[in-house]
Amino acid sequence: MAAAARDPLSATGLDEADEAVRGTCEDASVCKRFAVSVGYWKDPYIQYFVRQAKERKAPEINRGKLACECYYARVHGVSYLIKAFLKKTDCNCQIVNLGAGMDTLFWRLKDENLLPRKYFEVDFPMIVARKIHNIKSKPPLSKPIMESHSGDSLLIDSHSLDSSRYSIVGADLRFSSDLEEKLKKHNLDIHLPTLLVAECVLVYMTPQQSANLLKWAASTFPVAMFINYEQVNMTDRFGQIMIENLQRRQCNLAGVEICRSLDSQRERLLLNGWETARAIDMMKVYSFLPQADVKRIEGLEFLDEKELFEQLMQHYCICWASKDSSNLGLASITF
Repeated sequence: MAAAARDPLSATGLDEADEAVRGTCEDASVCKRFAVSVGYWKDPYIQYFVRQAKERKAPEINRGKLACECYYARVHGVSYLIKAFLKKTDCNCQIVNLGAGMDTLFWRLKDENLLPRKYFEVDFPMIVARKIHNIKSKPPLSKPIMESHSGDSLLIDSHSLDSSRYSIVGADLRFSSDLEEKLKKHNLDIHLPTLLVAECVLVYMTPQQSANLLKWAASTFPVAMFINYEQVNMTDRFGQIMIENLQRRQCNLAGVEICRSLDSQRERLLLNGWETARAIDMMKVYSFLPQADVKRIEGLEFLDEKELFEQLMQHYCICWASKDSSNLGLASITF
């Protein structure tokens, strides 16, 4: 990375790659907004971050129903593990959402009285600036932050916001020392049980960069859990088509070699300081979700591409790892 920064041509290429990654934030937000509008799940806050799409659009496949069901599994699967962690810690913990984009989890947890002691979000400064603008200009977003805040006045500028319960930081996840410095300025407590969440984030980093981030997290927090959602089984023909579709949009999966299998995903976590690690594909997650609600969402729109849906779900996974010096039972968290 340092060498790339010294080389103007490499730096330009890096900027273009980063811009493509930032574009995936918009794709995900539009998909989620559309899915919420149709009724796949409830999220009263996504409307304040992204306009309703005039047409159905998914990042890798232009099929609205297919994308909605995939996002439904992703949102509910990740949420299940987050709430399991909050239950184990009685919310006496902190959450660090890495590459959070326009995610609305803080507001939804507050509505359910499930806020941790502090909730951090990290993303590219450009995305953070946009999110802060939305928060400042829209009372349904700013009011919950004010309601949960205590103590001195809020710290807020164009690239960071810090209250007693919610903090958003502009940083590059490829540089963990810079990330740690910025989080500590916003009162990150390394002694609190810590949940780190990364959704389609590590795959845009080189294997060495993601390893550094995972090592930093494992070595910094004595009690912690890491949730990672991203691609898997990417060496088969379907995986290659996914990669080619993204490359056509100038979006390079720099860490795709780790996405060979569920075993390679688990191995990365264990090799970088985590004590336990599990990984399951999204088709398996889908089968674990409350089947009455699954039946409800399957009836929202007609899907005649069941085989394609299953293939896509078998090419995404949720991995989670823990280290638990306080014996809170984090290793027992599962679906």
